[in-house]
Amino acid sequence: MLRIAVRRVFGVALRVFFRRIEVVGAEHVPASGPVIFVLNHPNALIDPVFLMCLAPRRVSFLAKAPLFKTPVIGWLVRAFDSIPVYRRQDEGGEQVDNRATFRQARAMLERGQAVAIFPEGTSHSDPHLKPLKTGAARIALGTALDGLQIIPAGLYYDDKASFRSDALVVYGPPFVVPPAALDQLGEASPEAVHALTRRIEMALHEVTFQAHQAEALALITRVSRIFAATGEGPWSVAEGFDLRRRMVAGYNQLREADPAAVSAIQSRVARYERDLAALGLAPEHDGPEDFSLAGGLRYALRSASALLLLLPLALLGTALHFTAYWITDLIARGISGRDQDMPATIKLLAAMLLYPLSWIALGVALGLRFGAPVGLLVGLVLAPLSAAAALRFWERFASVGAAARGLLLFVTRRNTLARLHADRLAIRTAILELSRRTT
Repeated sequence: MLRIAVRRVFGVALRVFFRRIEVVGAEHVPASGPVIFVLNHPNALIDPVFLMCLAPRRVSFLAKAPLFKTPVIGWLVRAFDSIPVYRRQDEGGEQVDNRATFRQARAMLERGQAVAIFPEGTSHSDPHLKPLKTGAARIALGTALDGLQIIPAGLYYDDKASFRSDALVVYGPPFVVPPAALDQLGEASPEAVHALTRRIEMALHEVTFQAHQAEALALITRVSRIFAATGEGPWSVAEGFDLRRRMVAGYNQLREADPAAVSAIQSRVARYERDLAALGLAPEHDGPEDFSLAGGLRYALRSASALLLLLPLALLGTALHFTAYWITDLIARGISGRDQDMPATIKLLAAMLLYPLSWIALGVALGLRFGAPVGLLVGLVLAPLSAAAALRFWERFASVGAAARGLLLFVTRRNTLARLHADRLAIRTAILELSRRTT
């Protein structure tokens, strides 16, 4: 019961924090039987929360031991039958013994349960996998279970620390753990462990975004936005993820074969982005043919009506939640200077605590002044609704502002807008031409 309640609360929090969440490959996850999920680890405690809320079956985790001693988080990891993993860096560099950890994980698998492991061993911000630890392979081989499956799961965030960004979970095809001879301690040979670890690594490469150079990551991120903006309709998170993977593959080939072509694209993109920044536009701007007076008026009227309807409740929500929002951002920025992987986790946990506290405080104050019914109505209904209204209002306001800038350029600097649109199409054409040389 506790697991279900916590899962639902975190599920709502994730849907608020991220604008879009997509899941690909859920059909690969069997409904029953022993399973080991292996995942990349780019975003601290957000990563296990994603699997906890979005996996199509119940999952337990192997988690680093210090989390079990952390207030609130320790209670949560225990509630989800997590198993502590002891690491040298957490024990002052001393030798650690994880045999009990492995025994607990194997016992869960023997009962037909699902266990999730982050084989990199630590959360990080590198755009590629770290060398994998052997724990997942040792646990899997040590069970000696027939039909034990390993499922690679890739976690992808387009901007992991930002509120209202996009996220994707990709489940890859499962593979069966091969049988291996075990010694008297229940351990497989180092050769068998290494072979399975290598297979896990290859499977994770198929469901994750891998850019081994910061330069490549920066260019692919910028180019993919330009490329997607020239599509006929909005791209899904999964389509954007696939585009970036294919671009990285092409970049690596082209960088070796024709570095001058890569430099030319970099210069072209940088020039285009400077022009956009000077006009306050994003790569997703409309071209001149996308504007019409009648269409612009219809959009303006619809947007103005929606914003006016939301305005009173949105202003109330903004005022009520400004302090909680400010404190959450302040804490996250303070921590991000020390640990680049923690801002999203801190924002999520702080908001889950501070926002309900704001509702409770307001409800209690009004209840004491005007009676319990008023306090309950405001604290349980009006305050949460005002938060949702404020979120919707400011997002819609931002999109209307972007549309207004585009319409103003259409009226006053139509030739400039046409040139930017032509530059964007030309960059797409150049990328397609280069892609043909790498296939």
